[in-house]
Amino acid sequence: MEKKDNHLEVQGTSSLLMKDLRHIIDFARQRVAVTANAELTMMYWHIGERINREVLGNQRAEYGKRIVSAVSTHLQELYGSKGFELRNIRRMMQFAQKIPNEQIVSQLATQLTWSHIIEVLPLKDPLAVEFYLTMSTSGRWGRNRLRKEIDGMLFERTAIATKPDELIKKELAGLREENKMTPDLVFKSPYFLDFTGLKGFYSEKSLEDSLVAHLEQFILELGNGFTFVERQKRMIIDGEDFYLDLLFFHRKLHRLIAIDLKLGRFKAQYKGQMELYLRWLEAHEMEPGEEPPLGLLLCTEGGEEQIELLQLDKAGIKVAQYMTELPSREVLMEQIRKSLEIAKELGAEEEGNM
Repeated sequence: MEKKDNHLEVQGTSSLLMKDLRHIIDFARQRVAVTANAELTMMYWHIGERINREVLGNQRAEYGKRIVSAVSTHLQELYGSKGFELRNIRRMMQFAQKIPNEQIVSQLATQLTWSHIIEVLPLKDPLAVEFYLTMSTSGRWGRNRLRKEIDGMLFERTAIATKPDELIKKELAGLREENKMTPDLVFKSPYFLDFTGLKGFYSEKSLEDSLVAHLEQFILELGNGFTFVERQKRMIIDGEDFYLDLLFFHRKLHRLIAIDLKLGRFKAQYKGQMELYLRWLEAHEMEPGEEPPLGLLLCTEGGEEQIELLQLDKAGIKVAQYMTELPSREVLMEQIRKSLEIAKELGAEEEGNM
């Protein structure tokens, strides 16, 4: 009889009470999981860093191979095979080599899993590794999203990749430590618009229609933080109507983003048109607390030298190439690398002339 009464009491328990208790338990379990994950990631980094120091202290390559294999065997005997396989020990060593700064690892460890770390280890450039892990943390990317961005060469396409190494490190540190997003971490080139299905010849209107029809995919390609505001934004200036193709707002930049679509190569006169749009938006649409609007000119071809000479960055204007048809991965990777090399050379020349 007592057991039956207890059952009735449980059934009559306040739903609000049970909801609160479930929230307390679920929240605590989540915090335990996050803490455990962070400690595991830090442990792997420390193991890798310590083995690297041991191997570095002895210059013989054969010694390095033997010590790593021996460490793996001993750790598995002590703690079981899971996590201490030879392949995973080598990953720990790579991890510590690619990100030698313990403070950076500590900042990333609370939000990234070991699976995230494994995805970036094949990358040769330590700055690319730091970029992808930092962006994963900021954007709360899962492993599949991270893999997709690496496959799509996001780092090489992002504007920050054209900057000096020290500036890249500084902006990534600002994002990790202060959640400070910069335009160079947001904009990229080229943008992959193959989801539009447009091939051959098409009009600017067809491109705009297709981007709006595939708005979710377009926002994913633009990146985290973009919110759609309006298409064909009307501006009356001196009694004349002007229309901006697409208007977005970026939450982390706290700015309106004006996007104008162009067919063909970038032309110098596009600068004056976009400046007019930006000043109008600043005068009539900018809300208190927001930063001045930025412009993005999407063209099928860039014009690096013109862009540098016009100093578009100082005017708050970015120019980017877009592709509605993608070549083979090998050709695409080569095109992106060449564009990055040219942009870095022009940037270095400009810095040398200052």
